[in-house]
Amino acid sequence: MAQRGKNVNDRGVSALAAAFDRRAAGAGVTWSAPPAPPPGEVERLGRPTPQRTEVLQALVGCEEFVSAQLLHAGLLATGSRVGLSTVYRTLTALAAAGRADVVRDANGERLFRYRPDDDHRHYLICRQCGISVPVESGPVETWADQIARTSGFADVQHTVQLAGTCTDCVAVPADT
Repeated sequence: MAQRGKNVNDRGVSALAAAFDRRAAGAGVTWSAPPAPPPGEVERLGRPTPQRTEVLQALVGCEEFVSAQLLHAGLLATGSRVGLSTVYRTLTALAAAGRADVVRDANGERLFRYRPDDDHRHYLICRQCGISVPVESGPVETWADQIARTSGFADVQHTVQLAGTCTDCVAVPADT
């Protein structure tokens, strides 16, 4: 684990790190030593900076969808000094570049997941634990293409979000 710098509010950082650990465990987010981002990925976002590299590396290291706040808390927990606004800007740029999938949670908060290639994906997400499973989306893509062709609209985009309760969460009684 990286050594924290002399932060004016180290107790606040420690509290955020502890909150990250609790939220990450409850949300099914795995946080480990993130792998290096693939070559050329940071350059897709514009000028490569160490901060963008840290955010991208952290997102690549997450196995599930994660909020900007949770990713930021995870970065703070490892001693990073990247600001929350930089995390938001980098995640938004990754999504615009087609390198992050974005879904909204039950509260409307945007959650991000690294997309390693150019394939557009759809996911089924558990409302309880947050686990996500990619789903076959051929019929949705065909339908969206057909609507684009027949409507006369250009540059048509779509958002499809599927949510339910996974088998593990269904097996757990609601009062536990």
